[in-house]
Amino acid sequence: MVTRLTLRSRVAIGAVHLVNTLSRRLGRGRGTVAGGKVGLFIDPHLVAVLAAGRQVIVVSGTNGKTTTSALIAAGWGGEVVHNVTGANMLAGHVAALLASNAPRVVLEVDEAWLDLVVRETHPAVVVLLNLSRDQLDRATEVRALAQRWRAMVEASPQRVYVANASDPLVAYAVERGLTVNYLSVPAVWRDDAQACPKCTQPLDFVSRWNCRCGFAEPPVVGEVTLDGEIRWRGSSVPVVEGLPGLFNRVNAAFALAALDAVGVPALEAAERLGAITVVEGRYGRRQWKGRTLHLLLAKNPAGVAAILRDVPPTGEVWVAINAQVADGRDPSWIYDAPFDLLKGRTVRCFGDRRLDLATRLDTDGVAFEVADEDHPVASGSAEVTLIANYTAFQQWMAVSTPC
Repeated sequence: MVTRLTLRSRVAIGAVHLVNTLSRRLGRGRGTVAGGKVGLFIDPHLVAVLAAGRQVIVVSGTNGKTTTSALIAAGWGGEVVHNVTGANMLAGHVAALLASNAPRVVLEVDEAWLDLVVRETHPAVVVLLNLSRDQLDRATEVRALAQRWRAMVEASPQRVYVANASDPLVAYAVERGLTVNYLSVPAVWRDDAQACPKCTQPLDFVSRWNCRCGFAEPPVVGEVTLDGEIRWRGSSVPVVEGLPGLFNRVNAAFALAALDAVGVPALEAAERLGAITVVEGRYGRRQWKGRTLHLLLAKNPAGVAAILRDVPPTGEVWVAINAQVADGRDPSWIYDAPFDLLKGRTVRCFGDRRLDLATRLDTDGVAFEVADEDHPVASGSAEVTLIANYTAFQQWMAVSTPC
């Protein structure tokens, strides 16, 4: 499906293949980013060249974009190009687009890169999940991101947008779109949208959110109820639960809405979603030193809030926090996460910033144990819910084995 290749594009593509192959053989990475960077240096519009002539769905938001993208790819059926590793900036998109000539593409996109990716790929559908604070030492303030998204929509209002009506920042960003399919979903985190993004007055969240200035939650075509029922265009859609938790029912609803926009009936797509039980190790069950670990990724307050509401009432709870480059160097976000939901449990703290985490838990009166990294296991339950941020999650994936 690659069309209109110039000499520059051909050289760039050759460089991508060469660098990514060397990266894998030398054990320096998964061959999804390094080559893309070189290719984009040679041809800055390489993504546009590779996306030309394909039907593209892009997915962005602070939380849920990796899982939602995987569900869209599964629900579409057949061969679908997908940056499955989560490399969600342009270099990762280059690798995904070169991996297959399939005409259908799902790209997970970093929130700060969304406007550029939309300009380059001309997607059929843009899925906007949510906006909340995340890695503020790298990313801009969340309301500035909402403003960038709004400018993106104003520049291309004709696109089909699937948007979270329950998030005031998303609703503000997509307000001027001409075709917006809104979903209403249970919102467990609204601390970043307490004030109206249009006039700054406090928002009223009693039922559907609204502001005295007239800005209010828009009408929806789909919803997810508190008990996890997915409704689309007035009908209930049965979805086999391949992934756990209410937040994944929300991800599934967004996937169905995106596929509906490209002509895949919701009932047809829903039959395929149950096949997804693990997404890049997330939600999977793994073995480690006699324990069964249920691995969950959470890297910001909103993500922690969503996961903690579904933590099983029995078994141990471990939390691992790092503050490496990929995580964001500032771990102070843990003070905004609702760890008070773990009161009555004893949490074992792991990771580079386990002492910071222990201090945080102590402020909420949550019992904790700080793991000795050399001898981290004491007697206890064989079932463990392990919540980890990005690099900590990768570390536990490396030392554990699939069940």
